[in-house]
Amino acid sequence: MNELEGVEVSEAQIAVHWREEEKFYPPAQFIAQANITDHEIYERFSLKNFPECYKEYADLLTWYQYWHTTLDTSDAPCWKWFVGGKINASYNCVDRHLPQYKNKAAIIHVPEPEDEPHVVLTYQELYVRVNEVAALLRDFAGVRAGDRVTLHLPMVPELPITMLACARLGAIHSVVFGGFSGKACGERIADSGSRVLITMDGYYRSRKLLDHKSKSDTALAVAKEEGQAVDKVLVWRRHRGTYVSPAPMVAGRDYLMEDVLGDYVGTRVDPVPMPAEAPLFLMYTSGTTGRPKGCQHSTGGYLAYAAGTSKYVQDIHPEDVYWCMADIGWITGHSYIVYGPLALAATTVMYEGVPTCTDAGRPWRIAERLAVNTFHTAPTTIRMLRKAGPEEPGKYSYQFKHMTTVGEPIEPEIWRWYYYVVGKGTAVIVDTWWQTETGGFLCSTMPAIQPMKPGSAGPGVPGIYPVIFDEDGSEVEIGSGRAGNICIRNPWPGAFQTIWGDRERYVSTYYAKYCRDRNSVDWRDWPYFAGDAATQSEDGYFRILGRVDDVINVAGHRLGTKELESASLDVSEVAEAAVVPVTDEIKGRVPDVYVSLRPGVEPSEAIGNAVAKSIETSIGKIARPKHVYIVPDMPKTRSGKIMRRVLAAISNGRDIGDVTTLANPEIVDEIRRMVQG
Repeated sequence: MNELEGVEVSEAQIAVHWREEEKFYPPAQFIAQANITDHEIYERFSLKNFPECYKEYADLLTWYQYWHTTLDTSDAPCWKWFVGGKINASYNCVDRHLPQYKNKAAIIHVPEPEDEPHVVLTYQELYVRVNEVAALLRDFAGVRAGDRVTLHLPMVPELPITMLACARLGAIHSVVFGGFSGKACGERIADSGSRVLITMDGYYRSRKLLDHKSKSDTALAVAKEEGQAVDKVLVWRRHRGTYVSPAPMVAGRDYLMEDVLGDYVGTRVDPVPMPAEAPLFLMYTSGTTGRPKGCQHSTGGYLAYAAGTSKYVQDIHPEDVYWCMADIGWITGHSYIVYGPLALAATTVMYEGVPTCTDAGRPWRIAERLAVNTFHTAPTTIRMLRKAGPEEPGKYSYQFKHMTTVGEPIEPEIWRWYYYVVGKGTAVIVDTWWQTETGGFLCSTMPAIQPMKPGSAGPGVPGIYPVIFDEDGSEVEIGSGRAGNICIRNPWPGAFQTIWGDRERYVSTYYAKYCRDRNSVDWRDWPYFAGDAATQSEDGYFRILGRVDDVINVAGHRLGTKELESASLDVSEVAEAAVVPVTDEIKGRVPDVYVSLRPGVEPSEAIGNAVAKSIETSIGKIARPKHVYIVPDMPKTRSGKIMRRVLAAISNGRDIGDVTTLANPEIVDEIRRMVQG
């Protein structure tokens, strides 16, 4: 136990210093067109109606056979949803829309080179191409229901086409983020037991045509070392008729998709009716230790949850042009670029490259040209766009009705820029909290029902019942100002079923901590442990503070890194902030703050002092940083995420590790010289 301001608190009862923000209400014109404006949705999805309430989501889909058991808990906590039901995800995302929407755009692909034409796939064209690829996978590659197929593809139309072709056959797709190395791909091939790899010769990123095919050679070598042989490597070409990779095609193993597809032109493949609980895909996520975890998501439960949350939380209608500026290689792209929007017959936009290519106005030009009305991105991207072109959105005549933020907590100052500048003060924002493991949103305001509050994700979405526990399993009181571990009391259809091949790791990581009885088949005894710290205000809104291990313990005071970063961003000159813990002889850990500045602002000692003062004013002297470093840029992944582990290693004089996969590896040495001399 630690003593904080005279009050004893446990390790999980984190000292929280966020101030409450004002509320913003949805405009009347949004409410008038919204899919859900009825407060009674919370009654329909109340615990007294659980689990049958989720029939409302499942009924958005077309079933070959209805289920006999909505929730089977007999193998707790490996929940089975809609047991006895038969369904096919590809049919639900494509075939069933043809009578009404066959000539409507399903997918609009925007290449990174601005002079390259967009690729528009109507639902009819998507149907044709999915069928042809499914025929190739079945008849040429020997893929059958239950087989795992690894897709190492960038943001090109061939990625969703191939995913839906796998789903048509009942095969389990495992998409590896295109930016991952061949080694990472090989580890996932081996873990999943995949014998088919689908890849691409190259793709555009930051105005460069990058070689991608060469990663497959590394991937197969790594997989082979781990005992998994790959029979076929199927290679899409970025430019039809031109092979852009220096890596040679290996005879008898590597095949160009264009060459083989000629044998399957016009072929139709009947969708395979799959049990609702059959796996649809694996999505690998990093653990704090050990190998990546293969999160296994079901077909019926996952698709129902993706469709339901897309309709109610994102307010997607068939006539909407919806753009989620994420990568399909992550769960956001699976749920909210592919499966959710396509299940609802929407038009979904996918963009190949960097948001600021060729300049900071690029996203808003795309939105204007395509008449995008629903926009979805991450705080990392919002901060990047705010830094690169804070006035750019005002130059374009797009008009969003709805905007989503996802993936990490968003600082109130960044939220306001998103609302006033990007949304032009007329779009609603849903600040969503969820995870790879959860399949879809867990916390968010319902856009036409509840007010928005900067920095707060909101309450649990309908049917989700979050709770904050301390380390001892006691509930942290609402409005107490204390934080703890956010958990979910009840199962939900989008939740992953298990970790592929490692049920014990699944149980120990996500359910054992607060399980009341390991032998119980009552779902009430198995709260889901998310591994995130949070606090809940008196109005019931949750504020996510980041991972439990993203908390710095300063002399017994536990400080969330996000709150320090938010205070840093209150300084007007600051564009981005990253806080990392550094060892201190007296206090154990203290924060180091790294900031980058807005365009045209020169670094100065005064700015550094202002950041330290802002933190001290907002949080208290206990949070004063050891250093404030003004850096020219942050070390970032190719998806734009700040690599805080690199900064922490620099601050603490530790080995930085491999940084070759960063978007800007050269910045690391520059920062290291600045910090270490």
